[in-house]
Amino acid sequence: MGTSDEEIDRLLGKLTPRARALLLSGATTWRTRAEPAVGLRELVMSDGPAGVRGEAWDERHTSVLLPSASALAATWDEALVERLGGVLAAEARRKGVDVLLAPTLNLHRSPLGGRHFECLSEDPELTGRIGAALVRGVQAHGVAATAKHYVANDSETDRLTVDVRVGERALREVYLAPFEAAVTAGVRLVMAGYNAVNGTTMTANALLTDPLKSEWGFDGVVVSDWGAVRGTTDTARAGLDLAMPGPDGPWGEALARAVADGHVPEAAVDDKARRLLRLAAWLGAHGGRDTPRPTATGEWRDAERPPVPDPAPTRDVRGLARRAVAAGTVLLANRDVLPLDPGRLGTVAVIGAHAARTRTQGGGSAGVFPRAEVSVLEGVRAALRGRARVVHVPGPRPDGPAPPLDRDDCTDPRSGLPGVLLRMLDADGRELYAERRRGGRLLEPRLVPGAHTVEIGARLRPRTGGSWTLGVAGFGRMSLTLDGRILLDGDFPPATDDPAVVHVNPPAQHVRADLVTGRDALLVARRELAPGTGRATVVVAAPPAPDVTASLTEAARVAGAADAAVVVVGTTEHGESEGYDRTGLTLGATQDALVRAVAAANPRTVAVVNSGGPVELPWREEAGAVLLAWFPGQEGGGGLADVLFGRAEPGGRLPTTWPAVLADAPVTRTRPDGGRLAYDEGLHLGYRGWLGHRRAPAYWFGHGLGYTTWAYEELTVPPVTRAGDDLTVRVRVRNTGARAGREVVQVYLARPASALDRPVRWLAGYAAVRARPGEAVTATVRVPARSLRHWSVAEHAWRTEAGPCRVLAGRSAGDVPLVADLEVVHPPSA
Repeated sequence: MGTSDEEIDRLLGKLTPRARALLLSGATTWRTRAEPAVGLRELVMSDGPAGVRGEAWDERHTSVLLPSASALAATWDEALVERLGGVLAAEARRKGVDVLLAPTLNLHRSPLGGRHFECLSEDPELTGRIGAALVRGVQAHGVAATAKHYVANDSETDRLTVDVRVGERALREVYLAPFEAAVTAGVRLVMAGYNAVNGTTMTANALLTDPLKSEWGFDGVVVSDWGAVRGTTDTARAGLDLAMPGPDGPWGEALARAVADGHVPEAAVDDKARRLLRLAAWLGAHGGRDTPRPTATGEWRDAERPPVPDPAPTRDVRGLARRAVAAGTVLLANRDVLPLDPGRLGTVAVIGAHAARTRTQGGGSAGVFPRAEVSVLEGVRAALRGRARVVHVPGPRPDGPAPPLDRDDCTDPRSGLPGVLLRMLDADGRELYAERRRGGRLLEPRLVPGAHTVEIGARLRPRTGGSWTLGVAGFGRMSLTLDGRILLDGDFPPATDDPAVVHVNPPAQHVRADLVTGRDALLVARRELAPGTGRATVVVAAPPAPDVTASLTEAARVAGAADAAVVVVGTTEHGESEGYDRTGLTLGATQDALVRAVAAANPRTVAVVNSGGPVELPWREEAGAVLLAWFPGQEGGGGLADVLFGRAEPGGRLPTTWPAVLADAPVTRTRPDGGRLAYDEGLHLGYRGWLGHRRAPAYWFGHGLGYTTWAYEELTVPPVTRAGDDLTVRVRVRNTGARAGREVVQVYLARPASALDRPVRWLAGYAAVRARPGEAVTATVRVPARSLRHWSVAEHAWRTEAGPCRVLAGRSAGDVPLVADLEVVHPPSA
């Protein structure tokens, strides 16, 4: 794939200035414009950090769902992540997608960040390496990856307008570093975020040119986040190349007029169009021939599929996704409980609502509809089938909103089949279109000419009687009736234009109504389709919450009677989502009480944490083992069962420091003050901030136990290294346990005698090793020259400070038993 610069210029010459300008705006929500004059077809884009949704929010168009990005970073395994990138590429090609909007390279600056699950880590080195691996894996199979959201887009509060104030040195050394790594890996697109940086919105910011295009030599396309372009001239004169979505927006005809009037240089538009044509050439999307296109459902016909290298075979995808679950699972604590021996188990108690409905992904635009999801309960049952009895009790209901109506709880009132009836009505209430859908979460009901109202009808079949919570989510005029009785009727205008809220996660309006066990009830929700309110319509329903005391008592009773207990707790649907930052880190009083009750009843209790980012674990010393499952994707239950019963070692190491309580965390501010969010901590985020404040977290960055033990025996470093040269560090470790295992050897640097403001220490490199019991192995860790350099604000350039440097090696940022010194010298002048 590829076309020479001369050919690109020839194609560009076929287009008028107006045609070049129009090429730079989207044709639809997910497609760029076609241009027959140069044989250019539309390019199709899709969200996709953990799965490739395609162009439509439709639960019938399913996707492979991998573990969340935070779980991928927890693997510290670039080869595995590269293979998983191949899985995403295969999904993209199956759905006719050219451009995958992933990876997300923003950092875990504060534990309250609502989008932690979609980002990789708190450290720029780890984020850069894992992100680059995903880029390589996706692009090896002819699908373009997108590094997002450039830059300092690290929280969700007021994300459309927040002005991030960050110092030049922190910007360069911390926040830009992962994007530079992605560019070095050859990423084809970079997405400019919604936010402003130091007073200028990112879609018009000079950072799009310098360092991205000038210093780093990025020759790809800078695309806007969806709806992030708010002006014409300022953004067009900047380094932005493509404004999405379309067809409406501030570019299009307005940009063509600005060029004709001389407000935007033709040369600027030519450069943007040239970049888009270069991307299209790489994708095989132009060249004057009849290029292939996906069908209306987003699938390629086999005969039309573009000839690019085949990704991993589909039959291996489930196995690979399952292996990724174990590889990213972090064993936080273990008091000789794990792994459980199936041969010694008669009964296993699996407890918690999250056990039966394990949360596999976070909320927001990254969400997909998975083909199938394996819960922790299903995974344990499958692993122990024919060997031990598995008993499940849900315990008390977790705090949080009522979930979308599930097909298991209702039927389509017209056909009687599981699901709901979706109807589109005209202004007089006449039916224009109807179809059965699987559940109550309908983000993109099909638009038909004359559509005025969305209606979702469901016949509820309550298995529990009493006062139910019912509701409808969306914006505009909405109503809810039960057996013809009006429960809700009002106008609910959007309080934000954030697309993640309007189109993906609108708030619900709730009411209460009594239902009788076994007696059907007809629930009908309606919402009018008004401009600016989107289409998303969600019907929610939840039975009466069980008595907390009785639920805890039952959970403790079942746990006490079992040989081992697995209790699963986690965050809820609106707790971790795009569009919102978290307000706290607690799992709620009922979930904490559940773990405590189960652990008190059975010392062989494994607490499984189902979250995408840090949460408080006040019972962590009481449980026999604590296992962090993240949002594990569709194969979560199977992969976690592999870890629980010793078929696989928990391979994960924390990519982010976990506080014991939120108040201990060095950086907690995500809310702007007067529209500005100051990154006052500078370089000192994450474990760097913890070390600088001399505070001990619950679990350090890099922490994670396996099923064996390790001794760190020797660190070998050269006595001198030259500035600008990579450094090779060797660390000898010994497996001192009774089982073969994998260890992630981490190397940190420190400059205690530096004249500059520096972190106490920072990650410089890592390598994984495997060893049999009693075996010693040596990890060879390459420390890149960039780990020793700093950004000189005075000179606006990279510099390396001469003098003594300390090298530390160990298992986490807080556990570095080996220390050695070396001298950094400048090479002699020529």
